[in-house]
Amino acid sequence: MADSSSRKVILAALVGNALIAVTKFVAAVSTGSSAMLSEGIHSLVDTGNQVLLLYGLARSRAPADERFPFGHGKEIYFWSFVVAILIFAVGSGVSLYEGIHHIFHPRAVENPYVNYVVLGLAVLFEGVAWVLALREFSRAKGKWGYIQAVRRGKNPSLFVVLFEDSAALLGLFAAFFGVLLTQVTGNPLFDGLASIAIGLILGGTAVWLAYETKGLLIGESANPEIVHGIRIIAASYPQIQEVNEVLTLHMGPEFILANISLDFVDTVPAGEVEGTLERLGRAVREEYPQVKRVFAEPRKAGEGGTGVGTGNPALDSEH
Repeated sequence: MADSSSRKVILAALVGNALIAVTKFVAAVSTGSSAMLSEGIHSLVDTGNQVLLLYGLARSRAPADERFPFGHGKEIYFWSFVVAILIFAVGSGVSLYEGIHHIFHPRAVENPYVNYVVLGLAVLFEGVAWVLALREFSRAKGKWGYIQAVRRGKNPSLFVVLFEDSAALLGLFAAFFGVLLTQVTGNPLFDGLASIAIGLILGGTAVWLAYETKGLLIGESANPEIVHGIRIIAASYPQIQEVNEVLTLHMGPEFILANISLDFVDTVPAGEVEGTLERLGRAVREEYPQVKRVFAEPRKAGEGGTGVGTGNPALDSEH
């Protein structure tokens, strides 16, 4: 379901950005506007980014194999990070360069009304994509606030597209005011400044995206509610004296690996320990379907955790 929603949002953004890129480049060539050229580059970069996100989603669904025993779920994290780099390096860098170049080598904007038509169409296309992205993100975030959902969300494809579309709309308004002020004052400086503003918007967006996806790429734990829930489930078994550690790791948006270190009551026989571990793993996966693998190990309190399973199939409860 999450993959389906992400794919729909990305496809909508892909179609919208492709159409917008073509119209912006036509306008830039016919009018000589630096801001419109920057916007065209912006939309072209966004189009390529959506292709990369679709590729990342497809790769993340690849089954586990001998080399990647926990699957390829982190592919979407990697490609989301690549998208952030491209926005910064290509989108922001080229826009800043174009704006600075236009300021030092000003060129009059011709036929400015062409720009207004193109910008109007771009706002329409981009607005539709933005509404779709916002709707899916609002549905996925649940009870969290928007900032909290970005900070704690584990599916970057949704907020990457939303960030891109938001930056695109801000860039369009910057381009509009740049063209308008250039037309009203006759000073092409404003067109160059608009291009620089677009570059700064893209740069800020890229830095935020890179920051939010970095943790997922390195390896973030599950959200505290899930970790706490797993601890409560484990503590509910009378055979377990203390839950030492609950270590979790997101291997993908819908794939959590959990390692639980448990101190059993000394009088519990080995056979009952094995049965308890099996029931615990089953209970955790039933309560939290996104927890695909559960490794549980008996360990005395105070001995410290290893962060890995025992390697004994009888003691490691695994889906």
